[in-house]
Amino acid sequence: MAHPQKHPQPARPLQTAAPHAARLRLVEQAAARPGTPAEHLALEAGLLAPNARIEPKYLYDALGSTLFSAITLLPEYYPTRCEAEILAAHDQDIAALAQPVRTLIDLGAGDCVKAERLLPALRPACYMPVDISVDYLGQAVQRLKRGHPDLDIVPIEQDFSAGLTLPPRLAQDGRLVFFPGSSIGNLDPARALALLRNLASLDAQILIGVDRVKARDILEPAYDDALHLTAAFNLNLLRHVNHVLGSDFDARDWEHHARYNEAEQRVEMHLRALRDVRVAWPGERRHFTPGETIHTENSYKYTIDGFEGLLREAGYRNIRHWSDTRDWFTVFHARR
Repeated sequence: MAHPQKHPQPARPLQTAAPHAARLRLVEQAAARPGTPAEHLALEAGLLAPNARIEPKYLYDALGSTLFSAITLLPEYYPTRCEAEILAAHDQDIAALAQPVRTLIDLGAGDCVKAERLLPALRPACYMPVDISVDYLGQAVQRLKRGHPDLDIVPIEQDFSAGLTLPPRLAQDGRLVFFPGSSIGNLDPARALALLRNLASLDAQILIGVDRVKARDILEPAYDDALHLTAAFNLNLLRHVNHVLGSDFDARDWEHHARYNEAEQRVEMHLRALRDVRVAWPGERRHFTPGETIHTENSYKYTIDGFEGLLREAGYRNIRHWSDTRDWFTVFHARR
């Protein structure tokens, strides 16, 4: 599932009463603000396409981020546990390869828990969590600050799917980009390659979690759980889009649908119309027939050789990887 992202504008630091506030710089954004004209155009283009689509970044408002954190606790959703197993078993090996780490850049940071587990081994001076949900990220940073009062924390709200932009003040050396949770799989291979090339251009080493190709009966339940949390996560996207676009989606008109597309080696998430649905937004509308879908997310799965090839094409060398005991998930480390 994606972590994805908006298009923030530079803003003054947010003042906070937290201890060591001078070390805490949170990009000031209105998390619930209406969308920009560019966002409106992109959303409209997707909704009016022959096969309607909405970018997965709209899954991650404050409620969506909270739902995703709950999803990671489900028995069906294995990636988080597999990755945690790998990092717990190999954190010292990773630290030895990565040293020195002055700045840990955490893409799609969410609740910051995954990166927090690496802090004792990596011992960075600066931690930069990057996410799209500024409210959710702010809460996570306040919690992290209480446990690590001497850590310089620089939270950023940014859409990094098309490329990461770093603050000018960030140290040029000792950068490690941590991209956990198989979120790279939310990008199609061409966009994944472009992002990896962008990260390589920042002179940063990377530590990245990748979900592996496996059987349909393992993959599909991970995206369509028995408690229907993933369904709520997907349907919440419509509420978020209503706010950004001014549309009138009603979640009761739709159902969650997930399937493994074996030919493309990806799990697809869709929202499927339960009846004739007419959705309107300022200046436009669309009619959906029963069974018609809106494509909301892909999650590509990789073989070890396939992802290593992508890293090499992006300019990385010195590639190492570790897998969990079931060989379901792999964490890669690489330098340019």
